[in-house]
Amino acid sequence: MDQFASNFALLFEYPVVNVKIIVDGLMVGALFALAAYGLALVWGVMNVKNLAQGDFVITGGYVSWWLVQHGLHPLLGVPVAFVVLWGIGWVIYKTVIARVIGRDLFTSLLATFGLAIMMAQLLNLLFGSDTQSVRLDLPTLYFFDGFVDVPMAKLIGVAMAAVLALAVVTFMKHSRMGQAIRATAQDARAARVMGIDTEKVYAFTFSLNAAICGAAGAIIVMVWLVQPFYGIAYSIRAFVVVTAAGLGNLPGVIAAGLGIGVLEQYGAHIFGIGYQQAVAVLLLLFVLMIRLAQQRRMRQVLQ
Repeated sequence: MDQFASNFALLFEYPVVNVKIIVDGLMVGALFALAAYGLALVWGVMNVKNLAQGDFVITGGYVSWWLVQHGLHPLLGVPVAFVVLWGIGWVIYKTVIARVIGRDLFTSLLATFGLAIMMAQLLNLLFGSDTQSVRLDLPTLYFFDGFVDVPMAKLIGVAMAAVLALAVVTFMKHSRMGQAIRATAQDARAARVMGIDTEKVYAFTFSLNAAICGAAGAIIVMVWLVQPFYGIAYSIRAFVVVTAAGLGNLPGVIAAGLGIGVLEQYGAHIFGIGYQQAVAVLLLLFVLMIRLAQQRRMRQVLQ
């Protein structure tokens, strides 16, 4: 407890510590938001809760890492991982996800949980259980007399995440497929009546989600680490973001992702790095409790 109190007091004694924590948290949270947006798409359009979301992220990281080992520049690993995960997502949709659409919640959770286990084990067999990363060999920027450090690799990663997010949003707003996705999310039956091929929309949506996660993973491997069994951590964070922001609320997803990234960094500073992921779990439980209370209040009002 003395150590926790000391770490907490440090935030007030040296305010610059807060600057470092917030900057690190915002950079982490940007990638959380990117993966969460893909989950929000699948959840909103297909009503499938994808527990393998984080495993798509890790798979994208390993795709980029493998390509770098064979001579490809790390930055090129991002678009390649996007394309490769698109293909993987399409295959998974045709073989697994298409069979659980319209089923009960337990069926989709069980199917995607099994998918998550299978993907983690395959990555472990293919690449081993060691953590991997990719070095960009870029300089680090220093502020406040060197106390706050901002690696250029992280800045590039955040910039790439922002460009990808902007591209996806633009596509969703202005393309015919984007309009079909939004129409299907609002009312799939009405969309079919209007001539929209909802099966094609579902396949495209799930493939796009996997591709977004793949690009996020390729960015993550440049600035942090990937390991076959790290997927659950990103899945939990994505669920926290989407649950807190709500479906179809992109500004909310971005804000929630950035906020959770900052809160995790504060948790790591105060309680230790070992408690960083516990903060995400506690946030998920807290958000679920709030949502449950809101639903009960709504039922009381309607009665």
